[in-house]
Amino acid sequence: MLSSYPLTSPIPVIPTARLLLREHRFADLAAFTAIFQKPDFYAFLGGQPLPEEDVWTKLLRNNGHWSLLGFGYWAVEETATGRYIGTVGFADWRRAMDPSLKGEPEIGWVLDPAIHGRGYATEAVAAALAWGEAHFACSRTVCIIDPDNAPSLRVAAKHGYQPIAETIYKEKPIVVLARPQ
Repeated sequence: MLSSYPLTSPIPVIPTARLLLREHRFADLAAFTAIFQKPDFYAFLGGQPLPEEDVWTKLLRNNGHWSLLGFGYWAVEETATGRYIGTVGFADWRRAMDPSLKGEPEIGWVLDPAIHGRGYATEAVAAALAWGEAHFACSRTVCIIDPDNAPSLRVAAKHGYQPIAETIYKEKPIVVLARPQ
């Protein structure tokens, strides 16, 4: 059974005041799948719930980035409860879009709507950015956000991300933001 294999990984563990950023685990699958069934969560992430199969692929991609590129996404765990509440990190998704973001660390964060409004996204993004500043040689990081996702746009602005383009990605409008390091 998959869950019985321990993960031996170079993925760094980052504690914050209230969160633990760590590798994704098989045990996170049920919680992440449940989160992807919430309309407040998936509204800006494709607009429809994802089945377990697709969420499983996301977890594999998140951990796989680390082995291929030396960076990736962390699972976000609420320290007080030990509960999986989402994910934050960097990727090179090789998106087919203009402007191209290929080769630039693209930060992203998605957290359970049940914990929104507590500052967890700001805290998790700050920890990820601190790690990125210590490990990336590039001069900037980027992100994409749905123009109607005001909370994520506020988190991005808090961390110095500024809009650099508006474009279409997967037939939906998107804002491209950048942050110089």
